Amino acid sequence: QVQLVESGGGLVQAGGSLILSCVASGRTFDLKAMGWFRQAPGQDYEFVACIDYSGSRTYYSDPVKGRFTISRDNAKNTVYLRMNNLKPEDSAVYFCQIGLTSQGMGADNVQGPPSIFDSWGQGTRVTVSS
Repeated sequence: QVQLVESGGGLVQAGGSLILSCVASGRTFDLKAMGWFRQAPGQDYEFVACIDYSGSRTYYSDPVKGRFTISRDNAKNTVYLRMNNLKPEDSAVYFCQIGLTSQGMGADNVQGPPSIFDSWGQGTRVTVSS
């Protein structure tokens, strides 16, 4: 059984930065894409970013493009999300997931959608104050 453990969240002022980490255990994930999603209070899960199995291709949602950077270290079974210039609307619980394919989160959609995942970890909370 795969376990995904997210960490690195916290409280930060607008304009600040955080680096989130997600460690996968239970099986190797180096042949699958990895991604980050977030869920704000009362909202559905939202795609944030994903990275292909080799780390050479990345995809971002429009709200975070240019501010967030996803990366991975397959030797450490870890995926990262560096978040710069944070905004209050980035406040959410952030979750990582293992994609269904080597290229993206879904079979024919790199962003998933989030509904294809029936199990979520505890996530890590990010709060951005204005």
